[in-house]
Amino acid sequence: MTETTQPSRPRLVGINHIALEVGNIDEALDFYRKIFDFTLRGKRAGNAFIELGDQFINLVETSAPHEDHRRHFGLVVDDRSSVRSRVEAAGGRLLPGPFLDFLDPWGNRVEVVEYGDIQFTKAPHVMRAMGFELEKTEKALGELADKGMAP
Repeated sequence: MTETTQPSRPRLVGINHIALEVGNIDEALDFYRKIFDFTLRGKRAGNAFIELGDQFINLVETSAPHEDHRRHFGLVVDDRSSVRSRVEAAGGRLLPGPFLDFLDPWGNRVEVVEYGDIQFTKAPHVMRAMGFELEKTEKALGELADKGMAP
């Protein structure tokens, strides 16, 4: 095949879901409910699914312990002002550094970011269905505009 006849590589569009390994599904749901307001999409033996509108978190039960060091994911919230105190009250471990990162009891590292401050966006119809009316900061809007993605 020549370069002009090679099929193009699939382009990345987004993330549908992430999977977090936890020691116990019910304990993990209890831990995350102490910090965040969410809807459970579904639950079955060894798995639970936390609704994020058009995305989800899959909690997967495992007995293998781990602790993330640099590996993490950014969880977007509408208001992160009470997250630190809620993480501490729930038994999570806040991590030092410039961001709001914590480890859950199973070693998963979570960075919490506020919707208004970042480039991440949800389609208006998804936001409506989730019951959100959130605004972006000027900085976030500028970053989106620089990419031709301003609303």
